[in-house]
Amino acid sequence: MNSRIFYNENKIRQAIALFYDQVDAPKIIAKGEGDIARRMIMLAKQHNIHLHEDPNLLKQFSQLNIGDTIPEELYQVIAEIISFVYWLEGKTPQNKP
Repeated sequence: MNSRIFYNENKIRQAIALFYDQVDAPKIIAKGEGDIARRMIMLAKQHNIHLHEDPNLLKQFSQLNIGDTIPEELYQVIAEIISFVYWLEGKTPQNKP
């Protein structure tokens, strides 16, 4: 299971968490504004969940509801982010060394 938090560091007014199970498309699992967004970020840091600051993605994700999968037009950019995080964590795709 892999989660990612997208946020805007300068203002921390909003945070959105994605979940990706390596089977289905990533989906929105949490959204928060203000104090809730700050708490989401704090908890993510405590649990070593990757934080990614990208105001443009945040704006696009904010139009989705909790439980929604990300739109196909964002698959490539999210795949690149997830791939980079896996690399940072020393992970490889399933069934491959």
